[in-house]
Amino acid sequence: METRRGLTQFAWLSIGTAVLTIGLKFTSYLLTGSVGLLSDALESGVNLVAAIIALIALTVAGRPPDDEHTYGHDKAEYFSSGVEGVLIVIAAVTIAASAMQRLVHLQPLEQVGIGVVVSVIAAILNGVVAQILLRAGRKYNSVTLIADSKHLMTDVWTSGGVVIGVAAVVVTGWQWLDPVIAMLVALQIVFSGVRLVRESIGGLMDTALPAEELAQITAVLDKYNQQEHIEYHALRTRRAGAQRFASVHIQVPGEWTIQQGHNLVEVIERDMRQTLTPISMIIHIEPIEDPSSWEDIPLVRVDES
Repeated sequence: METRRGLTQFAWLSIGTAVLTIGLKFTSYLLTGSVGLLSDALESGVNLVAAIIALIALTVAGRPPDDEHTYGHDKAEYFSSGVEGVLIVIAAVTIAASAMQRLVHLQPLEQVGIGVVVSVIAAILNGVVAQILLRAGRKYNSVTLIADSKHLMTDVWTSGGVVIGVAAVVVTGWQWLDPVIAMLVALQIVFSGVRLVRESIGGLMDTALPAEELAQITAVLDKYNQQEHIEYHALRTRRAGAQRFASVHIQVPGEWTIQQGHNLVEVIERDMRQTLTPISMIIHIEPIEDPSSWEDIPLVRVDES
């Protein structure tokens, strides 16, 4: 839990980076007058808001379980990624509106050279921080840090597209390219925002673990199915932030003692933690000979009156 609370340092890194890149990109816009560079600066503003929300979410998620939240607070991270997705879409709409206005009233670009250099520096800074957040997110299974990293990488590619667009305006003299590039950037940002919102909803709706992780769980269960001649069913999984949860019903010979069943459960849970961590397992033991043990496969069991 101490490690989880320590993740806020990465949120502070993201906040500091957002403040710096906002300054750099708005400077680039003021120098050139490019609406494409303005769109890039506005997205960095969204990065700042998202980083602040990420800091709040990671602070909440790092709290230990309590009487009202016995499963912990990890799901707070999904709120962060969901809000970030919505903010991205709002930024895209703002960018598109600015681009449409500039398309109607074309203006020549100024001091393109220095403006592009400043924008490239900001993009490199975002790229470096994005990789730091991605590594930390994967290491500590933080959906917030991974979402923030993906957002920053979207910013990097956006900046690259904008710089190319500005350069194309200088080479061709076609002033309309600048707002058109800005609208394409807005479209790309929308896709990024919608993807984050969808992933956030999936987490809040207790979507099952990914196929590769389910395969790891079933591999452990299948091993004991062969070794101990047991059966299992009603395997259910979900994820809350960094924490995985799984429950399963295991059928053992009816003549087994409680101690034998308990020993098997302990071994299975140990193997499961060594295979996939962190994971919280709930295992229900049933006698394999009892027909009623097969009647609880549905999530909601309905007893006949």
